[in-house]
Formats: sequence, C-alpha cells, structure tokens
Amino acid sequence: MITYYFHVSAESRKKYQFEENLFSLQGDLIVSDFSIARRLADKINGIRKNEGRHSELVTAGQINALGLLHEIFHLLIRRYEEYENPGVIQRSIDFLKQSLSEDELETTMLKFVEEFPPLPVYQQRVSAKEYLNGKTGNKQNREIILEEIILLNLENINPATRQLDELYSDEKLAKETSYKNLIEHTEKFFESEKPVGDGGLNLIAFLKKPVITNPFDISSQLEFIKENWKNYLGDFFIKKILTGKDLISEDYKLFVKHGGGEKGTPPVPTYDYDSDYLKSLREKLAAGKKLSPEEYEYYQLEIKKFTQDIDWMPKVVMIAKNTFVWLDQLSKKYQREIKHLDQIPDEELDQLAKWNFNALWLIGIWERSSASQKIKQMMGNAEAAASAYSLYDYIIAKELGGESAFENLKQRCWQRGIRLSSDMVPNHTGIYSKWVIEKPEYFIQSSTPPFPSYRFTGPNLSDDDRVEIRIEDQYFTRTDAAVVFERLDKQTGQRRYIYHGNDGTNMPWNDTAQLNLLLPEVRESLIQTIMHVARKTPIIRFDAAMTLTKKHYQRLWFPIPGTGGAIPSRADYAMTRSEFDEAMPNEFWREVVDRINAEMPDTLLLAEAFWLMEGYFVRSLGMHRVYNSAFMHMFMKEENSKYRELIKNTLSYDPEILKRYVNFMSNPDEETAINQFGKGDKYFGVATMLVTLPGLPMFAHGQIEGFSEKYGMEYKRAYYNEFIDHHLVWQHEKEIFPLMKKRYLFSQVENFELYDFISTSGEVNENVFAFTNQSGNEKALVIYNNSYFEAFGLINYSCQKSRFSDGQTSNRKVAEALGFNNSSSFFYIFKDFVKNEEHILKGSDVWNFGISYHLWGYERKVFLDFREVFDYDGRYNRVYNYLQGRGVHSIEETIKELELLPFHESFVNIFLNDFLRINENGEIDFLLPEVQIEKFVELYQNKIDNQKSEQTIKEAFDTSVNLVENFISQLNKISSEKRKFKELEEFNNFIHLLPKELKIESSNQPITQSNHELIINNSYIFLFKLLDKLFSITENNLAFSNFLLWKPLLEIFGYLGYGDSTGIRYDLLKLSCLSSLFEQYLYNSEHDDNISRLTKVKKSTKAINKASDDKNAQKNIITLLTELFSNPGFNDFVKLNEYEGVSYFNKEKFEEAMKWISFFALVNQYEKSISALKAQSKKKALKERLQKFVSNFNLLKEAAEKSQYRKEKILNYFSKNE
Repeated sequence: MITYYFHVSAESRKKYQFEENLFSLQGDLIVSDFSIARRLADKINGIRKNEGRHSELVTAGQINALGLLHEIFHLLIRRYEEYENPGVIQRSIDFLKQSLSEDELETTMLKFVEEFPPLPVYQQRVSAKEYLNGKTGNKQNREIILEEIILLNLENINPATRQLDELYSDEKLAKETSYKNLIEHTEKFFESEKPVGDGGLNLIAFLKKPVITNPFDISSQLEFIKENWKNYLGDFFIKKILTGKDLISEDYKLFVKHGGGEKGTPPVPTYDYDSDYLKSLREKLAAGKKLSPEEYEYYQLEIKKFTQDIDWMPKVVMIAKNTFVWLDQLSKKYQREIKHLDQIPDEELDQLAKWNFNALWLIGIWERSSASQKIKQMMGNAEAAASAYSLYDYIIAKELGGESAFENLKQRCWQRGIRLSSDMVPNHTGIYSKWVIEKPEYFIQSSTPPFPSYRFTGPNLSDDDRVEIRIEDQYFTRTDAAVVFERLDKQTGQRRYIYHGNDGTNMPWNDTAQLNLLLPEVRESLIQTIMHVARKTPIIRFDAAMTLTKKHYQRLWFPIPGTGGAIPSRADYAMTRSEFDEAMPNEFWREVVDRINAEMPDTLLLAEAFWLMEGYFVRSLGMHRVYNSAFMHMFMKEENSKYRELIKNTLSYDPEILKRYVNFMSNPDEETAINQFGKGDKYFGVATMLVTLPGLPMFAHGQIEGFSEKYGMEYKRAYYNEFIDHHLVWQHEKEIFPLMKKRYLFSQVENFELYDFISTSGEVNENVFAFTNQSGNEKALVIYNNSYFEAFGLINYSCQKSRFSDGQTSNRKVAEALGFNNSSSFFYIFKDFVKNEEHILKGSDVWNFGISYHLWGYERKVFLDFREVFDYDGRYNRVYNYLQGRGVHSIEETIKELELLPFHESFVNIFLNDFLRINENGEIDFLLPEVQIEKFVELYQNKIDNQKSEQTIKEAFDTSVNLVENFISQLNKISSEKRKFKELEEFNNFIHLLPKELKIESSNQPITQSNHELIINNSYIFLFKLLDKLFSITENNLAFSNFLLWKPLLEIFGYLGYGDSTGIRYDLLKLSCLSSLFEQYLYNSEHDDNISRLTKVKKSTKAINKASDDKNAQKNIITLLTELFSNPGFNDFVKLNEYEGVSYFNKEKFEEAMKWISFFALVNQYEKSISALKAQSKKKALKERLQKFVSNFNLLKEAAEKSQYRKEKILNYFSKNE
C-alpha cells in the first residue's frame, strides 16, 4: 500500500532531527496520530526558539492539517485516475516528455528525489536514479514522483501553511531545474483532460479550489473539503477532517491567552417548542421504534420531569458565608478567638433569623486537599488555605472543629429555622485526595504526557508515602497551565497522567483531578457521596454542574469529531455520539435526582449551571433550583430588554422554570454586589427585584454590610480592613428584609404576570419591570425602573404566558390579575411598601385604561395589602379624584382630612393676618379676627363637638389670650424689680418671652432676641392653651389623630415663621399630655420644699450625694423619668435607640422635651394660681416656679450629660443616692 503524507526536505530532516521511522517509503512525513504531530511541533519549535524565531512557531494542528490535505489530494488523484480517467498520470508524463526535453524532465524528477528523498534513498540503500526507474507495488515510481511534484506546488502556493514552508520549500528546485515549466505544462495538460466530477474543473484547478477559496485559514480549507468533497471522501476522512479541525481549535486554546476583562452577558435562552414534532416522536416510541440521536436529544429536552417542591422549599432565602473568612471576621468583632463552627455566637444566628434568612450556605466546610494549599503558598500567598473546591474528602474539616462542631452549629441553626447548605463538587476532587490515592482508576488519564514539552520535576505534593504527586513545572514559572499532573505509584513505579478539572472556558483548575464518569463505578460512588452530603445538609449546591451533563461532558472530554477544541489533547479521544451513549446511557444528574427523591426527598438540590442549560436542569433533569447568572449581569449592565426577553421567553415556554431560578447580585466567582451596583437607589431597586421575583434569592457574603472585597476560595481572612455600613444594614432591615418574609407571595409562578410598560408615545419602555403575583387572597404589584432616566407610562396587558399543557399562550389584563371588579362603585386601597404610603384605584378605570405611573430613575414601587371597598356615599370617589394617583399616609385619614378641610381652613384663617403684635411699649397685643373666629366656631360645632356652646368656644380664645397676657405681664413686673432675680435671665435664655431691648434690672445686659422670636414663643403659648381648652391635649393626644390637627397646625406654624422648628414644636404639643407628670412630680406643692432643697445643692455628683437624706425628691425624679421613658411618643421624640445592648437618647431632643413639657406644666400651674391668689402672691408663686423650672431643667440637663445620654445611666444617676 502506498502511503502519502507531506514532503520534508532532506535538509529539514537533519536540522530538526526527525526520526526515520516517521517517513514513508516515498519520503513523505507520516503523521499517524496527534501525539506525533505534537512531537514534531515540539522539535521544530525547540530549534526555532533557539534561533530566536519566536514568531514562526508552529502548532500540531497545522502539521496535522497539512498532512491531511496532502493525503486527501493524493486520494482524489488516485480516485480520478482509477475511476474517471484511467492512465492519465502516465499520459501526462508522455506529454511532458514532448513539451519539455526528456532530459529536463529527468533532471527535475531526479532533483526532486534528492531534495525530498524517499526512505531508501535517504538511507542510501538505492540511488535517486535507481529509485526513479523502479516501481512501488504495481505503480511506476515516476508516476508517484509526478504526483508529489504537483502536490509540492500546491503546498508552496498555500499561504495558510506559511510557517511550515521551510520543510517543503520548492525554491531550490525552481532555481536548479525546469520545475516551474513542468508545473505550467502539467496544468496545461490537465486543461484538456476530463474534468473532475460534475463541476467542470480540471484536476489541478479542482485541487486548488480549497486554497483559493480560503487562502489564509487551513481550518476553513478543511471545512470546504468536508462540505464540498464529502461524496469523494467517505466517513473515514470526514472524521479525520473533523478531528483535525478540533486539534486546530485546541492549539488556539493553548497558544492564545484567554480570560481577563469584563465578563460577557449570558445569552438569552430561546425555546423552540414544536408540539407536532414532539407528538410524532412519542408515537414513534410507542410503536417500538428507536429514535435517532438528534431526535432523542430533542425528546429529552421537551419531556417535563420537574421535581415537585416540599412546602419549605419555595420560601428559602439564602445567604452565603466563606467559612474561614467569616470566622476571622467574627473573631475581630467579638474580640475573642472563633475558629470552630461551634464557636459561632448565637447572636450571629439570631441576627440572620431576624433578617428573615432561613438558609445558610457555608462555603468550604469539607476537608480540603493539602496539595492545593501548598501550590498557592508556593505561588506567593503564604497565608492561603486550600481552595474550597479542591477537596480531600467529604468530612468536616478538622480546622473547623470537625463533625461535633458542625452538628452543634446545625442544631442551633435549626432551632432558629435556618437550614444549612453545603457544596458538593462531583466533577473533580483535589489532586491530593482520598480517591486519587486509593482509586486512581476513577480519573481521566493517559499513560504518557499529552504534550512532549511537559516536565514533572517539581516538589512532591502528596502527604501519603505510597504516592508522589507533581504538577507540571511550567505552572510554577507561569509559562503554562498543563492539562495533566503526574501520579507516581511508589510501589509499582506506574506513572499516570491524570487530567485536571476543566470547564473549557479558561485554564485548567491545577489543584484538581478530573473524574471519569464514563465508568459506572465512579457514577455510583459519586451518588453515594451526594447522599452522604445530603445527610449533613438539607440543601446541596452542585458546583459546575453543567460540566457533567452528557452534552458537555462529551464536548469537553470525549468530543464528537468536529466539536472538540475545548480542552487541549482531548481530540485524541474523540467518540461518536452513539459510542458515548453506549458508555454513558443516561444523564448522571437524572440518576442523582431520582435516587435522592426516592430515598431523601427532603433535600433541595441546587445546580450551578450556565451555557443555556438552566431550563434543562430543572425541567428535564429535575433539579429543584438552578443558577440564573443573567439576573446579575443584565441588571448590572442595564441590559433590560434582554432580561425582560428572558422572562417572557420562559413564561411563554414553561413558567415553572422561572420559579426554579437562583437569583443573585453577586456570587463567589464574581465582583461584589457593592462594586457592581453601588449602595444607592439602583442597588435597592435590584435587591427588591431579587426578593420579589419568582425563584430563590441568594445574598453574598458581606453584601448586607457593604463590604467590597471579593473573597478568594483560598482566603483564610479578609484582607481589606472594612467596617460595617450601618446605614446600609438599616436600609436592608427597613426595605428588603420584610419582603423576604413574604416569599410565599413572590416565589411561585402560577399567578405571576409580567407587563409591558407602555410609554406616552405608545412604545414599550424596556427599562421598566412591572409584574403582579398572588398567594391566596394576598396580591402584590411591583414596578422598578432600572435606568437613570425617568419613565412615564402605563401597564394594562400582561405578556404572553403558557397556561395550558399544549403550550398555548394567552395574556391577561392587570385588572383581572389583581381581581378588580369592573364597577365604578368598587375601589381598591393598597400600600406602597417602599414609601409607606397608601394609594387608591377605581376598579372600572383600571379595567378600561390600566394603571399609569411616573417613575424616577431607579425608582421602585412595591404595592401590597390590597383591599376592596364599596363606595356607598361617594367618599372614596372624592378622595380618588383628589389624589390623582398620589400616595398618602392613609386613605381613610385623607378622607377624614377632606371632611375636616373646611374646619382646618377656618382654623388657619385665624392666624393669617398678624393676630399678634408688639406695641410701641414693647408689650404683646393679640388681634383676634372676629369674623374668622365666628366661622371657626360654626365649623367646630359641625365637625368636632356639637355639645359645646358657641360661648364656650369663644371663651377658649379669650381666656387663652388673657392667660398669655397675664403671664407675660407678671414676667415684666418681675424683670422690673430692683431686687436681683437671676433665674429670670436664665429662664429667658431658655424660652425667650421678654420684649426686645427690655432690660432686666438685675443685669446690665440687654435682651437681644428678635421680635420674630418673641412672636413665635408667645403665639406658641397661646396655641397650647387654646388647643388644651378646645381638645384637652394635656389629658391625652388623641385629638391630634382624631381631627388631624397636624395639618392646620403645620400650616399655622409656617405662616408664623417657625421655620426649621415646625416639626419639633408640633411634636412637643403632642407630648403636652405628659406635662401632668411634671406638675405631679416637680411642681406639686407637697413636693416643693423637697425639690427646692435638692436643686439648691452644688451641681455635682458629690453634692447630690450630700442630699441623700431627701429620698422623696430622688424618687420623684426617678418616677418622672421612668414614666417618660415608658411613653412611646416620648421615646420617639428623643430618638431612643439601642446599640450593642445600650439604650441611647438624643441630647438636643431630650433638652427640648425637658424645657417645653416642663414649661407647659409651669403655665398650667400658673393658670390655676390666677384665681386662687392675690396679685402679690401670684408674682411670688410665679417666681418660685420659675426658680424651680430653671433648677429642674439644669439638674436634668446635667444628669443627661453625665449619664452620656444613656437611659439606664440617667435613672441610676438619681437612684444610686437613695
């Protein structure tokens, strides 16, 4: 048999030291398999590197492809000569003898034999002339040489193989012989010969066609041959072409750097569902017929095999923790060593439960491969642990406290409703693992290194004396990442080259060993291991699960010819689909799911899967949940139309897939959520999507705290010194965590509807996500604008959704989805969770027009608590028209507000026109408008209290005015006294009530407060007394809510110019009901002497101790403070808050409360004394109370300061002296 490959000159054979056994009898280089191609490439590249020709390095794929072209060309010439044009080669020689001289032909052929010697000539067993005159088999050698010359010319004119032309250059032949003439006349001869096939091309033109069509790409030349010449070649050569192209792809993987830069967005899944085709496949199976591989693959994709959830599964909200890093962070937080799982404080678990997390994913709890740690430390990270995904065995790591510590944590988590989750890595183990040592046959391997340049002379990474393990040397110099490592059995001396784990996307995982799932015993061992893990944790995350599907496992490790190239050297192990199916008949994951469902059904299986395998994993393979990385990528990049398309495609194909997604804003392989989304509106908008869309929400380690560091799988600690962002945590607690408690409402898809947001121009605004969902009678509507730009539009019709078993789709109106009644008498009140506002909609309007919204950039709305009301008297229609879509604190309160609006306006009108002035003598004058008061009285009786007479109401105004005037008059009299009264000046510094530029005789300094401030404080006293007489606000503060007094009062404060103090003054009026406590404990006459003695002592702790004999005074103050701190309104006002177990209050707010509530009590006491005492006695009583006011205020202010504004300390400040 004549074997043809490609030519190599004698000079190149010697230069590159090619072995003689690599050449055929004809002198062609034989590339019988890929390992020889790699060996040849290694020899050529070694010499060229030494020569500094780094840009001229060659690949095994190029060598193999060139040999394959040469072989195919010879095959076609043979076929042409034998079947289409017999004797044509001999006739071409005869033609050349006539066209050229016989000597020219002889000289050219002899020179070719010398330059590219057949093996006997190269070995000098025969001369070139003897060979030329001889025969090989039944064929004359001259015919063989002419074919070789023709193909030598084709090789030299092919630009795609330029880097190899040194081996077969025809330059010397062209210079020294009539080679060019020979080629020219040969082509001329074939022009008159019969064309090849039906294409009309002569033989030479036919052979040139692949080169001319794709001059610079040898892979494309092979593709051209496969597609256009397949009828000439047969299956054998088609397979060789396919695997040859795979080898070229592998070379690209080896020699072109990958990775780095921004990660691409996952593609949007599309579902090509053909119900008729599926029906035909079912009928074919029912008839006992066998499906083709392509039919079977489609059938598997379309058969629903969902695993039904157990009740707890849809409610899972998971948080991830890198275990070693977490323990280190906890050690720093609690200022003690926390190294073991049982040392994790209960407070941390309580916090997770309080935040409504019910699943905790512990990353890195298994015993890791020590080899991984050694590699990482040798590569520069002296503190590194082994990777969490390079495992020795599935036992709890000793460094974490082992099994007992884990069981302790598991039990404590369970008590708080938290299930644990762990990783299982079925694709590989660590390179030093129990199985690598004890069951090396479990792994994909070869008996020789796949690349001749590999060397394994580095340190032994095994801790077991029976075995030595070494990774390839170039890993340590960062010049290569080899696909295998070496395992040496020291007892037998056997060397195995086991492949590293690899997903084909970047570099091999050099601390892992790839399992061979074609072996049934490996699959069974893995299933047993999975069940062992399931006994530990009820939630299992399968790392890189997509790599073990049949489709991708074959693509990566045993590629169908033409689909290889993912992992260098695996094209050597190509298998047809039928061969692979025979070795691995069923999907491994389907076996896992079926076994778990049968034996351990309370286990949630979660797959990390990409590559458009998400739907297949849950729908066909039966996983409970599957990663959805598109959520993170598309929301982060604001590829909103793509993500809406993903949801729409899924809904129209099979909505059940949507609820099985695991959505996340970050995962251990990605940048942190804070680095991707920031901490502002966009972050919380996407986080709202995370917890309100169907699926399983997963939060990353450090996401809630605002940490920006990405923790490597080998980290034992955090390297950034980051502090918890308490505001971010608080915002989660306020806006995100409460929604997580409602996962029952959001997680399912039966009632889920997605809507197009139609802009005012009639186009769909793809930036807006709008959807509804329902559980029982509880409904939700969520809208989010994932864009910086504001959006105007409405929602009306939902997107198409599959609702029937035959795949038919339909849509619904939002009114139907929300269960609205199409009647103008039915209204729907609901709450915006984000803004804590209520909205109202008319059912008939929603049915007719949909719902309109205006959204600012990154604004979100979560509408909950829908309730239906029937408008029997028009009140809901009035408020609906009044609000025009706006939100309010309470719809019922707004209805009341509208009803009270005339009364409120009448109240405000009293204060519009300078009702209080300062006259030329510096005195206060009240100018109450009679007409407005008349109107007020009428509306008060109509809206508030019809039992009070007109006279009583008017008297409230008069007596309040008289009280204020009387009180200010007494203050002026006291200030004009010659005898010094220093407390008045101090009182006036607290509450400015004396006229501008009025001098206090006891002080030479003028009072410099403005008339404006004087008007504010006097009007405030008037309002306090007026409200007390009309609404009894010192008895209780119910009137503020019953009659919505906040509305007129805030408006009045605005007109009077209260400015920034408006809110505080209103809150203090509401707290005036506490003034009775001050009257009882600080101003009551029976306590006067005691309090006076107590407050006269020197203001220091030491002085107070001296007053310990006055226990009643101490008890009064303690009782007062205790009762104040038991009042929720007071606590809200002073901003009482707890931090690390200590209750703090606000300094400024506490002082304002003590000042004004005490003052309200003082005014009340003064009012009581007006009718009971004579003029001189009234002044004396007022002076005493002013003295008490100043003393009490200073005492409480000092106590608050010395207690560091801590609730317990200020109580102890007095109680310690009892």
